[in-house]
Amino acid sequence: MQAELEMVKALLGGSKRVVALTGAGVSAESGVPTFRGRDGLWRNHRPEDLARPDAFKAHPELVWEFYNWRRELVAGCKPNAAHYALAELERQVPNFLLITQNVDGLHAEAGSVKLMEMHGSLWRVRCTKCTHAREERDPLPPLPECPVCGHLLRPGVVWFGEPLVPGVLKVTIDQITKAEIFLSIGTSSLVQPAASFPQLAKDHGAVTVEINPDPTPISGLFDFALHGKAGEVLSELITGLDD
Repeated sequence: MQAELEMVKALLGGSKRVVALTGAGVSAESGVPTFRGRDGLWRNHRPEDLARPDAFKAHPELVWEFYNWRRELVAGCKPNAAHYALAELERQVPNFLLITQNVDGLHAEAGSVKLMEMHGSLWRVRCTKCTHAREERDPLPPLPECPVCGHLLRPGVVWFGEPLVPGVLKVTIDQITKAEIFLSIGTSSLVQPAASFPQLAKDHGAVTVEINPDPTPISGLFDFALHGKAGEVLSELITGLDD
C-alpha cells in the first residue's frame, strides 16, 4: 500500500480542488458508538424505528430520551487524528469541501470550517413549528420547548424518510463535479445519496480514493484503495504537504 499512498500524497500536493466524504468509521476511532449500539437495540427498540418523523409524532418523549442518551455518549468523545488531518487538509487545499454523514459534531470541533453535515448534528435543536434553531450542548429536559413560540423542539438531524436540508445536495453535487480528487473515508457508501458520490466524481474526471480499514463492496470503483485506520492513513497523507 505504501506505493499507492505516496502516489495519492503526490496528487494531493498538486491539487486545487478536493472533496472528502466521511462516515461512521471515522467517528468509531474516537469511540463514538455505532448507530445500532452493541446489541442492535436500545431499550428493546431498533434505533432506526425511533429516528423517524412518525415515531416522534407518536412518542416524542421516548425519541427525545433516545437522543439525549446518544448526546451523553458522544459528549465524552473527542476528535481523533483523522478529524484533525482533514482540518489541516482544508488549510492546505485552496478549494476544499468536507461532507460528513456523521452527526457527532467532531469535525467542527477539530477545526473544519468548509463542512457540510448532510444529516445534521446531535448538538442542534429546532422548533417543530417556527424557524427557531440553535446549537445546544447543555442537557435538555424530557420534552424541550421552543423559547420563541413554546412548541416542542426536535433534534436537528435528518430522520429516515426526510429530505436533506434544502440546498445541501445541490452544493454537494456541484462541488463533487468540480473536484480533482474525491476521498471516501470510513464509509462503505451504500446509502443514498452518498452512494452515488464516488461514481459521480469519477464520471467528472476526479481521481477517487477510498480510505477504509477493510475493502468495501465498492472498493473496485476507486482509483486507489488505501486500507488502514483513517487517522493513520490521513496523518501520513498530509505530512509535508505544505513543504
